Amino acid sequence: MGEHPSPGPAVAACAEAERIEELEPEAEERPPAAPEDFDPGNTGYISTCKFRSLLESQSSKLDPHKREVLLALADSHADGQIGYQDFVNLMSNKRSNSFRQAILQGNRRLCSKALLEEKGLNFSQRLIRHVAYETLPREIDRKWYYDSYTCCPPPWFMITVTLLEVAFFLYNGVSLDQFVLQVTHPRYLKNSLVYHPQLRAQAWRYLTYIFMHAGIEHLGLNVVLQLLVGVPLEMVHGATRIALVYVAGVVAGSLAVSVADMTAPVVGSSGGVYALVSAHLANIVMNWSGMKCQFKLLRMAVALICMSMEFGRAVWLRFHPSAYPPCPHPSFVAHLGGVAVGITLGVVILRNYEQRLQDQSLWWIFVAMYTVFVLFAVFWNIFAYTLLDLKLPPPP
Repeated sequence: MGEHPSPGPAVAACAEAERIEELEPEAEERPPAAPEDFDPGNTGYISTCKFRSLLESQSSKLDPHKREVLLALADSHADGQIGYQDFVNLMSNKRSNSFRQAILQGNRRLCSKALLEEKGLNFSQRLIRHVAYETLPREIDRKWYYDSYTCCPPPWFMITVTLLEVAFFLYNGVSLDQFVLQVTHPRYLKNSLVYHPQLRAQAWRYLTYIFMHAGIEHLGLNVVLQLLVGVPLEMVHGATRIALVYVAGVVAGSLAVSVADMTAPVVGSSGGVYALVSAHLANIVMNWSGMKCQFKLLRMAVALICMSMEFGRAVWLRFHPSAYPPCPHPSFVAHLGGVAVGITLGVVILRNYEQRLQDQSLWWIFVAMYTVFVLFAVFWNIFAYTLLDLKLPPPP
């Protein structure tokens, strides 16, 4: 280590990294150049000694957790040099395998003090820490999430979907003058949002059926599970990933009904809810020793009991004498479609925090399986109903 001619380059380097929001595509073509004082040959690499010196000189300006992560990065490189791209990735919270592996190799420094031992946290900090322990199995991921989470944007997807579901239910309840077991009202299926087998050519119904619920008892459990499970998952994994699991479960649910229960309509958001909850529970089981949420066994049992009760209600309703014969009551098969999505696509997404999904081979396998199922269901809906000469209930 040599003395710095002036603090200017070091300060500029730190300030540049702190304000990076996203990298240009060209930045991935080759390593960006490090500051000249630390990389005079413009190779894109900094020696670990000089890197540690830079951190020490700017330690008062860095968040303690961020500094620990960067020091772990320095510890992880046995070859004596750090790619400036790794440094930029860390400071910009970019999802990639390279920097996460570097951090995992140097995690002995990060794990020296558990996040639970932090004192003097305000309410929002305690809430973020709680969410981290509810959803992430590794201490290093929990610390990284706690350090990088800014609540911008907030978990808008699950909240928006929930508010829309409640709003549509209230509107429907007022118009039908019925809130309990709305599905038994003779005019219930006339709503243009419900999936009905005679109207399966109207493609929007495969998705919009989530805004119609069988009754307040149906809506209540779905809303509770969406908020208690979906919102924390969205805070950790982001709206895009959680929306992907939710929507994939919803579409899989309606398509599964169109294949396995061909004469029945579909209502409710259970396909999306069961996809999220199944993925979360499967992730807990697969990382049982690492998950540090309190009373996890009891809470898993309660969640499974609630899901089983809701599924049992749906099965009972499906075979209960219909209020609008010959059309039966809504199907329960959408629940199973959601579970199938949750334990495949959902688990891969929840297990790969801060990693790009396109780098995971298992992700592409499950995407291919889901695509094959969707294509099969589409062709089934086009040809099978005619070939089987199935007698469908008349349109509502």
